[in-house]
Amino acid sequence: MIKRRTAGDRPFSVWLVLLAAGGTFALTMGVRQTMGLFLSALNTSTALGIGSISLAFAFGQLWWGLTQPFAGAVADRIGTGRVIFLGVLLVAIGTFITPLMTSTLGLIFAIGLLAAGGAGMAGPSVLMAASTRLVPPEKRGLATGIVNAGGSFGQFAMAPIAIGLTAAVGWASAMQWLGIMLALALPAVFVLKGNSKALAAQAAAASGIQALNARQAIGQALTNSNYRYLSLGFLVCGFHVAFLATHLPGVVAACGLPPEIGGWALAMIGLFNIVGSLAMGWAVGRWRMKSLLALLYATRGVAVLVFLLSPKTPAVMLIFAAVMGVTFLSTVPPTVGLVAKMFGTSNLAMLFGIVMLAHQIGGFFGAFLGGYVFQATGSYDWVWYIDILLAAGAALVNLPIREMHLRRVAAH
Repeated sequence: MIKRRTAGDRPFSVWLVLLAAGGTFALTMGVRQTMGLFLSALNTSTALGIGSISLAFAFGQLWWGLTQPFAGAVADRIGTGRVIFLGVLLVAIGTFITPLMTSTLGLIFAIGLLAAGGAGMAGPSVLMAASTRLVPPEKRGLATGIVNAGGSFGQFAMAPIAIGLTAAVGWASAMQWLGIMLALALPAVFVLKGNSKALAAQAAAASGIQALNARQAIGQALTNSNYRYLSLGFLVCGFHVAFLATHLPGVVAACGLPPEIGGWALAMIGLFNIVGSLAMGWAVGRWRMKSLLALLYATRGVAVLVFLLSPKTPAVMLIFAAVMGVTFLSTVPPTVGLVAKMFGTSNLAMLFGIVMLAHQIGGFFGAFLGGYVFQATGSYDWVWYIDILLAAGAALVNLPIREMHLRRVAAH
């Protein structure tokens, strides 16, 4: 069995590393992605209106992205374990106190600041970078696919759990039990602890080129057109993902379908994203990553168009959710792969965190416009139209990306 050593020189198998990272992502993503199931109950309990509650969810999307570059920079320098521990703790607290909030500001604090910020700290930029650091280079594509699939499995598993808990103990207690379940992620802290600073120093000594510091790495990335194209496409991904995660149960209700179809649709997205994530993790080592991204975005646009033209039956809804699931977060492995290929791994958590920030800016608009447009028009149709146009644009903007490793400038 292949072993890697952490910064503390303790051997861990590759599979244990992936279980720790994927399991943590399953719990944090699973809890976040089931929040949309409680939107109607929150509205009934608080009488704030769908638009106001959607604002809290939208702020959470933005804050989840804003925390990731900073969390990544800290993890790259002082250690992944500490960042993950604090992140899991904040998600648990935010989820637990959400039912106690009765105002828009209270929901923004619980959902948007605590839960979303914590999920950003114990989220994909930190977890993907830790996995990339701790596994052999030839297994990194598959590793990111497996970790990403962990987040998808969390969504698949948590949606039925949330529905069952709601039926058994009510929506408020169900949310609090989900918060308590996050404690299962804490053992991952001991497996994933360590940072990329030591590895970067070793690589610098071997190559004779001093590693870039955070400011130099950011400057090099932001002046690179390939990085900007990648971030722009990922912004569209965020719009799409956040809209579905927040408003798919509302779309189901607007179609006149039973509420449980909404929960199963979210579960289908999670289940089939496992397939998409693993397939994409395998594919990144065999085809151009920019081409894979263009294909994923184009597939989303076509799927939404077919859904709009189809009768809204339970079968159609679940098939649509399955197709969306295949493309849902399978954009992550090729995106991480491109960042690592262009800039190396020494600042990967931070640089991928910036790309995730772009993703979550799109997520803010996806979550907010979903509620705003529905409240204004009584329909989600205009959001779907926007989504189709954005998907086409994202497919096109990835095509000019040049996949190449950039020559680093020595730090002085």
